[in-house]
Amino acid sequence: MAKLVSKTYADALFSLSLEKDKVDKLNEEVMVLQSVLKENKELLDVLQHPHIDKNEKLQLVENIFKDRLDSDLVGFLMTIVDKERQAEIFNILDYYISLVKEYKHIGVAYVTTAVELSDARKQEILEKLINTTDYESFEMNYIVDASVIGGCVIKINDRVIDSSISSRLGKLSEELMSAAVQ
Repeated sequence: MAKLVSKTYADALFSLSLEKDKVDKLNEEVMVLQSVLKENKELLDVLQHPHIDKNEKLQLVENIFKDRLDSDLVGFLMTIVDKERQAEIFNILDYYISLVKEYKHIGVAYVTTAVELSDARKQEILEKLINTTDYESFEMNYIVDASVIGGCVIKINDRVIDSSISSRLGKLSEELMSAAVQ
């Protein structure tokens, strides 16, 4: 349910940003809004407090953000508060950012290796991903995890490319176990 709520609101904001040709501007401001909310946990606590009147919350949002963020984003934020969806604000904003990335053909990749990669190797992986996907650029996230043993695991959205030694050993172990049972 929460994912559906996030998607619905983010889709609405994204449609508005396309319609008004504000994709880049609203994306930047959404990231600023995320940062403000993360740094000011008290503000989110007030917006989610069940004993504070909705009108007071709306007034607070307007007073804080009116001249600091785009009016469409302030209106959107007020709609979220009015519909009492504040608890989903980070999911909504994250989903919106992911929509913008897809629209701009920017992929997000998580590369897990057993050891730190050299800059040259990182560049090779980036070029390979650009050449084998529909994305024009990537946000690369590198993770070092010794349990991979060797090779790498690349995750893009819900796709996983696992060429790790630990994965290969796991498959080999399964094959040996099924052969031994027969």
